[in-house]
Amino acid sequence: MTQGPNRFLDDFAKLMTDAAGVAQGARREVETAFRAQAERFLSDMDLVSREEHEVVKEMAVRALDRVEELEARLAELEKKSD
Repeated sequence: MTQGPNRFLDDFAKLMTDAAGVAQGARREVETAFRAQAERFLSDMDLVSREEHEVVKEMAVRALDRVEELEARLAELEKKSD
């Protein structure tokens, strides 16, 4: 009779292990579906990547620097013409 409770516990442990495996698989499936849905949502929003943002930001900084240089040059020319 000592075989009975041990067998029951072994079967129960196997059942719990299998259930944990199924739960983990379901969790991965939900994560994958959520990630795919989030990517679809973000692509529909027409957002820019960080790299694209950084490139445009650098272009704007250079353009503003150039504007400042041209304003200073214009001010110099205006002084000379007076």
